[in-house]
Amino acid sequence: MEEKHVEQTPQSGRPSVYALQCDLRSRHLGSPEDMNDYPEFGFETRAIHAGAAPDVATGARNTPIHHSTSYVFDDVDHAASLFNLQSFGFIYSRLTNPTVAVLEERIANLEGGRAACAAGSGHAAQFLAFFTLMEPGDHFVASRNLYGGSITQFAVSFKKLGWHCDFADPLKPETFEAALKENTKAIFIESVSNPSNVIGDIEAIAKIAQDVGVPLIVDNTMATPYLFKPINYGADIVLHSTTKYLNGHGNSMGGVIVESGRFDWSQNDKFPSMTKPDDAYHGLTFYETFGDFGFTMRVRAVALRDFGPALSPTNAFMTLTGIETLPLRMDRHVANAEAVAVFLEDHPAVAWVSYAGLRSSPSHKNKDRYFPHGSGAVFTFGLKGGYAAGTRLVEGCELLSHLANVGDTRSLILHPASTTHRQLTEEQQLAAGAGPDVVRISVGLETIEDINRDLDQALRSAF
Repeated sequence: MEEKHVEQTPQSGRPSVYALQCDLRSRHLGSPEDMNDYPEFGFETRAIHAGAAPDVATGARNTPIHHSTSYVFDDVDHAASLFNLQSFGFIYSRLTNPTVAVLEERIANLEGGRAACAAGSGHAAQFLAFFTLMEPGDHFVASRNLYGGSITQFAVSFKKLGWHCDFADPLKPETFEAALKENTKAIFIESVSNPSNVIGDIEAIAKIAQDVGVPLIVDNTMATPYLFKPINYGADIVLHSTTKYLNGHGNSMGGVIVESGRFDWSQNDKFPSMTKPDDAYHGLTFYETFGDFGFTMRVRAVALRDFGPALSPTNAFMTLTGIETLPLRMDRHVANAEAVAVFLEDHPAVAWVSYAGLRSSPSHKNKDRYFPHGSGAVFTFGLKGGYAAGTRLVEGCELLSHLANVGDTRSLILHPASTTHRQLTEEQQLAAGAGPDVVRISVGLETIEDINRDLDQALRSAF
């Protein structure tokens, strides 16, 4: 990429408008040049600074919200080079936006990834990732312990595109191996499952994916890179619903795809979209041309281009602001969740608690191995009174909010069988850890005594 000279104006000592436009366009369109600007700094420092710098036009310290749909080209040749993917820059905000680019760089940096592409929601990010990997008739294997919306997306909606999914038990890696087929193109898991807080043997599942030459995709929404970095344990692609903990305040939708840069797309013939010439770009081959960030470029230049679920610059800004306090929030989330889990496990109205931080959990050994700083703050518990008790409980809470979200500063509660997992059969609900007696809680940042007091009064009123 050609380096652009930034001219200084005599009056202000800051770049001219024209020079600023050139400088902005010289920044990445998925390019990794600045992706690891801060490798020597700690996580907390990078959560605040990675990908960002004071605005060169105004000196503003916060990343500006660039509400522009499109960007001026230098000349015809410059425009052609951008559209041919021969240079990086900003064209149209469905593809790239300066505010969104900062968010992509920051999340990729925190995850230890090579590059990233943001989308309008977590579901949009999942769709873009699978569209880039799959052809009609292809197959993938997913954990059975997933967010209910993901199960529906995989088992119902993806079928209409000719993509087929089988589900496996994350606590039994051998079930993933047994589910593989000749046309399997990926393995998908959640690092910490939503809602049941199950942690599988991630390295063992990664080894299975590696042995058959397919990428391991890990949804790291519930953990965030502060608690866990999937790439360090064999993940090739990391997904987030940034709506949850990365934003952290329940005010902005978003999603992101992070590429590790380690997967060899040419090791077999499973991924023609990466290794064969692309007619829309005059025969360009994404893996050959872009190497270890080729998947990100394909996601952006084809999937995001054609389907358009772009992240808004305002939501990117809100998420950037949230990430700055991510380490502080996650420490408090985990401390509160551990205290709530212990309280619920001892409550007479509660039959069981599914939280990997408890020694009673089947995931506890995997938690100690992969999550030494805690397994997050979303988990489930079962009520002795079943479905009816669950609905009464969520209606009886006064401090906890009854709504369909997680990862907020506020404590949230939900009965999955009547909401997020309602579309599933009872068999599917049970397999996903969302049976009729199950209640999901997302533990917030309130005073722990207040959270437990509200749960106690609501539990007593439910029986």
